[in-house]
Amino acid sequence: MRPTDLSLLRTPGVPAVSPDGTTAVVAVSRLDLDADEYRSQLWTVPTDGSTSARPLTHGHRDSAPAFSPDGRWLAYLSAGPKGAPQLHVLPTGGGAARTLTDHHLGAGAPVWSPDSRRLAYVARVPEAGRYGTDEDVAPAAEAPRLITTLKYRADGVGFTTDRRPHVFVVDLPGDTAEDAVALVDPFQVTDGEFDDSDVTWSPDGSELAFVSARHVDADTDRVSDVYVVRPDGTGLRKVTDSRAAVSHPAYDPQDPAGGTIYATAIPDLGPLGRDFVGRNSTLVEVSTAGGPVVPMLDPEEHDRGDETPATVVADGAVFFGVQRRGAVELLRVPLDGGAPEALVDGPYTVRGIGVGGGVVVATVAHDRSAGELIAITPGRRRLITGFGAPLQATGRLHRMRETTATAPDGYPVHGWVTTPPGPGPHPVLLTVHGGPFAQYGWTLFDETQAYVEAGYAVLMCNPRGSSGYGQAHGRVIKEHMGELDADDVLAFLDAALTDPALDSSRVGLMGGSYGGYMTTLLLGRTDRFVAGISERAFNDPVSFVGSSDIGFFFPDEYVGTDPERIAAQSPMAHAHRITTPTLVVHSEEDWRCPLEQGTRLYVELKRRGVPTELLLFPGEGHELSRSGRPAHRRARLEHVLRWWGRWLPTAQNTSAVAELPAGPSAAAQPRGGQPLTVQATRLS
Repeated sequence: MRPTDLSLLRTPGVPAVSPDGTTAVVAVSRLDLDADEYRSQLWTVPTDGSTSARPLTHGHRDSAPAFSPDGRWLAYLSAGPKGAPQLHVLPTGGGAARTLTDHHLGAGAPVWSPDSRRLAYVARVPEAGRYGTDEDVAPAAEAPRLITTLKYRADGVGFTTDRRPHVFVVDLPGDTAEDAVALVDPFQVTDGEFDDSDVTWSPDGSELAFVSARHVDADTDRVSDVYVVRPDGTGLRKVTDSRAAVSHPAYDPQDPAGGTIYATAIPDLGPLGRDFVGRNSTLVEVSTAGGPVVPMLDPEEHDRGDETPATVVADGAVFFGVQRRGAVELLRVPLDGGAPEALVDGPYTVRGIGVGGGVVVATVAHDRSAGELIAITPGRRRLITGFGAPLQATGRLHRMRETTATAPDGYPVHGWVTTPPGPGPHPVLLTVHGGPFAQYGWTLFDETQAYVEAGYAVLMCNPRGSSGYGQAHGRVIKEHMGELDADDVLAFLDAALTDPALDSSRVGLMGGSYGGYMTTLLLGRTDRFVAGISERAFNDPVSFVGSSDIGFFFPDEYVGTDPERIAAQSPMAHAHRITTPTLVVHSEEDWRCPLEQGTRLYVELKRRGVPTELLLFPGEGHELSRSGRPAHRRARLEHVLRWWGRWLPTAQNTSAVAELPAGPSAAAQPRGGQPLTVQATRLS
């Protein structure tokens, strides 16, 4: 894969399945490098695989499809080139889509009422005079913001206290209404100085459940609760009573009484409500009458990993994706307490789940595709899409090889090695993931593929502190960052370098966020690496406290509060020892790991004459490498290859490439070979 191949990526979202189970609809997004924007359309495909998937809509950015319970409507979000997403409904029997909302900052994903006549959703409500609500008031001329809370901004969003998200309900137009008939304005159900999310309907349509943090200590803890309210805004009451972080409430649609709510939660955040480090988010239930959440899966073992914006309850079970050793498995968890059943396991990542008419449709990624839809019925699993085919046809994708190393204390360190064709020895890039409570795994990772295509062997592992290996694995680095996790990373490297196909004398180190933390930390401890790239790093826990959107709680929980222990775990405290050439990459609007975390490292290196560069991306936040502007994502990959072409040149990525100015592609010429294909067989 080359930087220009980003345009060939096709990423399907969460599927919607028709009530009769015959049809799946999914939004498929792509990067338009020429226009420097993202595009997404809805695609439809029969679940029996009788025909290929085809485009259903042709909007600029269409997403979040949802079938009405009666099957007559498909609701979805659609946004124009410069507009915010708005709620639309499309009659499944034929006809044009209708726009239902006109929110200044856009609407959230639609959720159908049981009678198929109303839609609930969440939308941000801007304060008057801000965010363009008054055309005569430019952003720089807005009134000053008076901040009185710790939670007042979020990376990728900006300031939040003057645009709170709240629950809305909108009625569908009548069956006989003509297109010219004015639609009913949406009704705002919730309000106040709170952030509301994850709305769902009770089975009889009399109540809405949603998630909010409305308790006294909400500004200082991580606790969130389920609330219920009538669609007219009356009868608000709290359901959950615990120290949990709850999300995605859902009812059993086959239980008319709606006596139980199922949700995803970290069941216990400790007495202060902030003990989140290494805590698994697992499946829980709670009585609608109120009470604590009760785990349905073992919180020590099961951590949710799918991206479905709901807890999926259907056919007497919950369908739930769990992280496991770099994979995300799909479990069917019976509501009656029976043993969970794995519907998808093995080297795959389940990203989205939909159920209808007894058919389960999952969006499943692997190391050759960012996602395909599979349809699951009793005794059979069927691949029904081939969205990854354009990229596979280039012949520029490379297979991951799973391996396990042994840390100095005997602990197994699980990871992957991906190598270019040919005998080598290949220069090596050791990459470290962010999080740290996250995982590398079985999915197509564009960065790894680009580096391998450029001639590098890429090493990826999940050291202690990562998710997917149980809570003990994730929590062991609490107040001990840079200890066992650093040992694991280096042990994995040492084990991989015993392979003669890898060049042990030519090794580079790189990572972003927590991976940037580990990169800066290790470069301050050893000179074994030829060069490094520290990106959007958590470099200084002390300044992070007052500069990051999560700074008021994150460092205290991860590195503690003792000054000596903080210094021992701080990469910046030891950056004066770095002599390795280091590229520092950061986004100018990163509020998760703020810009100063990168610029201070750059200045420290520059003042001492260490070869270094500072690569800054305007208008981008912490998610640049995953969802930044397409042109910036391409430029980032090109600059990374330019840096490695300077310090670790290969035949495909030479030092001559390193002299290219910013912008031109550093890609090699096409190489022949058979395209990889997606296996249309069982996934277990």
